[in-house]
Amino acid sequence: MKYALFPGCVLEGAAAEAYTSLNKVCDKLGIEIEEIPNWTCCGASHAQGVNDFAALVINARNISIAENMGLDIMTVCNTCTLQLRIAKARLDKDAKLKEKVNKVLKESGHPYEYKGTSKVTHFLWILDEHPELLDGKVVNPLHGVRIAAYYGCHILRPQEIMNHGDGKHPEYMERLIRKLGAEPVWFDASRKCCGFHAQLAAEHDVLTVTGQIVDSAGRAGAMAIATPCPLCQMQLDMYEPEGREAVHSQAEVPILHLQQLVGFALGMSKEDMGFNRHVSAQEKLKIG
Repeated sequence: MKYALFPGCVLEGAAAEAYTSLNKVCDKLGIEIEEIPNWTCCGASHAQGVNDFAALVINARNISIAENMGLDIMTVCNTCTLQLRIAKARLDKDAKLKEKVNKVLKESGHPYEYKGTSKVTHFLWILDEHPELLDGKVVNPLHGVRIAAYYGCHILRPQEIMNHGDGKHPEYMERLIRKLGAEPVWFDASRKCCGFHAQLAAEHDVLTVTGQIVDSAGRAGAMAIATPCPLCQMQLDMYEPEGREAVHSQAEVPILHLQQLVGFALGMSKEDMGFNRHVSAQEKLKIG
């Protein structure tokens, strides 16, 4: 099993631990990943708001490189997954738009055209579709560990683009948590937007949302929150103290990248998973 990895910007900077932990976990699971060479930012919805066509071109370029590699694309960021899949959906159903985009790619000197042959999927979806990858490898089952599955919004919506499971009532992350030996904790903010993209524009509102998410998980008895999105992880982890203050909460809950949780069940340590780079509630994590 091999994928072209689209890491996205945050994995190469602020959330470097998400990249190192992903590499170690994929190696253990037998998932071969090869980074897409010379990839460019997906636009993260911000570029799309400024110049939609330019954002479409850059994602067509990213996908075309994976097509030349002969591989489907794996991402570990909800926003990257969404933007790549939006671009693919639009290009695959509009031949004239695809022709226009390919003309720009050719004029720019890019050696490949967009064909539409590579799928775009997420690390979490791969584990959900192939639970056998974990068979015999969970050497440290997380018995007694209560985990809140925080999906965020971009991996679920819009349903017609993301199209994995039930976007309104997802359960696939909970299935994975059980596979790791842990206990999934239901909490009412599991599908709520983390507010990452509005942090600068509406700081107080976003801190309130952050606080509500962590407080909801804490009240449900979660020992940690796990998320498949590094932007969500970074938002909740970095701003948990301010969020707690905004909603007058006492909840202190560690925020994990999904692959870190998987890594702990595979027998890896906090050091292996880069947990020392986290900001909030480090001492509260009783696994790894």
